[in-house]
Amino acid sequence: MLRPRQIRTATTSHCIPEEPTTPQSTAPSLTYSSSSDEVEEPVVPRRRRASTKLISQNVADVQRLTGESGTRLIEKCCGGGCCMAITKTDGLTYERVPLPDNDAFGALQLKAGLIPTTLTNIPELPQQTVSLLPVKDVASVPSPADSAISGCGNDDSIDFTPHSIDAHKIDTSVHPPTFVQPHAPYNVYSARIFSARELTNPGAEKRTYHFDLDVTDYPEEAGVDFKVGGAIGIMAPNKESVVDELMDLLLIPRYLRDRPVLLKTTGGRWPTVWGEDEAREIITTRRDLLTWCSDIQSYPPTKPLIRLLAEHASDENEKKILFYLCSAEGQGAFCDFRTGPHITMNQLLEAFPSSKPPLDQLLSQLKQLQPRFYSLSNDPHNSCVPQAGCSRLIEIAVTVHETPSWRGGPRTGVGSGYFERQARKYIEAEEKGEKIDIRVPMFKGLMANPLAKQFVSDGPMLLIGAGVGVAPFRGFVQRRLKNANCANKVWVLQGVRDSLLDELYSGEWGVHEDEVKKVVQSRKGGPGAGTYVQDEVRAQADLVWFIINSLDGRVFVCGSSKGMGEGVEEALVDAAMLKGNLDREEAKKFWELKKEAGQYIAETW
Repeated sequence: MLRPRQIRTATTSHCIPEEPTTPQSTAPSLTYSSSSDEVEEPVVPRRRRASTKLISQNVADVQRLTGESGTRLIEKCCGGGCCMAITKTDGLTYERVPLPDNDAFGALQLKAGLIPTTLTNIPELPQQTVSLLPVKDVASVPSPADSAISGCGNDDSIDFTPHSIDAHKIDTSVHPPTFVQPHAPYNVYSARIFSARELTNPGAEKRTYHFDLDVTDYPEEAGVDFKVGGAIGIMAPNKESVVDELMDLLLIPRYLRDRPVLLKTTGGRWPTVWGEDEAREIITTRRDLLTWCSDIQSYPPTKPLIRLLAEHASDENEKKILFYLCSAEGQGAFCDFRTGPHITMNQLLEAFPSSKPPLDQLLSQLKQLQPRFYSLSNDPHNSCVPQAGCSRLIEIAVTVHETPSWRGGPRTGVGSGYFERQARKYIEAEEKGEKIDIRVPMFKGLMANPLAKQFVSDGPMLLIGAGVGVAPFRGFVQRRLKNANCANKVWVLQGVRDSLLDELYSGEWGVHEDEVKKVVQSRKGGPGAGTYVQDEVRAQADLVWFIINSLDGRVFVCGSSKGMGEGVEEALVDAAMLKGNLDREEAKKFWELKKEAGQYIAETW
């Protein structure tokens, strides 16, 4: 049984935001419709995918964080080979190659029974950029926490951990090594979970958890503070059992997995995430590199990776299949391979069990494990708990992202799976009456992202969100209602599947919640019988037009770009066409100009 939620924010609103009134003129009506039943021409709802995560995996944000270019589209899409290439078939002779007889290979759905006897354009073995060297005198070697990064222009070791952690005794099973710096000057901080609970009810299609994180002692950095609508970064580790399984598949002896090694790189940023493109020497362990630095499940395999596996496959049939995937003749199969079922590194090694590449060569080809980002779901400036003085909390909501696993059942994402494991530990301990210290490694992330940057304390504001995309708007409303006056109007359109199962933060938005928020249910009465949030946007065309044409009026949209984001954008265009007497192209241009002016802000993924 969960304990009652502590009330920390005292809402001082004394004035409910007034509805726009209908002027005595021939201008379009601005009357706020409280129900979608008033729509004159019902729109057939289009099926959409619900939002499953916050901006933690937003490509643009990761590029802003790491500085990686996004122009190499061919390599990003096809793993080093163009999917539009024409597969060579003329004049070829084929042989039937026995396929690996295991479930992991079967789940790949790979069409490779007949393979040409001659293969062309097989890439060269990829360059090794990482080396792992033994450390002779283990007793004299500094711990990973003390290891300096060579080439930084500073001989002093930099401590990137919070003051509450002894830098010489970092437990890297729960906190990343100090060389993992995600974004200067934002250092990884060990935030204690003050409370955790599940927001969704049993039967919901997606599970969403709420976290209160204690940041009372978070070190000040360059004057940057937590902001309404801002986001924090999380350095989520790979699951311990997955890392152990990977080392088992690579035949790494258990006595070597936690032994210090000297890591040498020839260039790049890995494994630090942030920094200069340069060679590095770091004392670390194999386990730390696979747990905190290498993405082993989020990206489809590339041709260089497949080429590496082929080089180290001892079974001739497996080697032929892997070389075929690298070749010009196997281009079609390779594209199907990359765009088919989600593939993890562990599944690849299970599917081709004779391939045992050395760990340092494998690390040279794996993508870097990137931070995940989550928007704050509260007003961080009004979250004081009168406990041990005044603990300062920030709040986030995390929806668990799942994909099918080749072993059957779902497999959770790196970040959301990590948060669910931490939440279950906390909830189970709380049910037993135990108090345990559970932490998450986080840092001040995107405090200047579009939601935080464009939030203002006055002017009408319409907040449109679906699923967990509505979480940051809770902080918006808390701030607005705290400082409310009759000129500060705010409305929320929240899209859910079923309010009894997955309405997030019901009753937790502050006083007058019923007056400022409307919930739209897409699954009410069964599939196809409900209303999507974009349908309600069309129903509220008067309100939309009033807000966007008001002084400093703003429309915010947050959620999945597929379905919800696209649908809301179309609905806004329809509203502008109806109320502004515009054609479709003029309406699109209208919203483009509003976006440039910072009055229309869409944070979708």
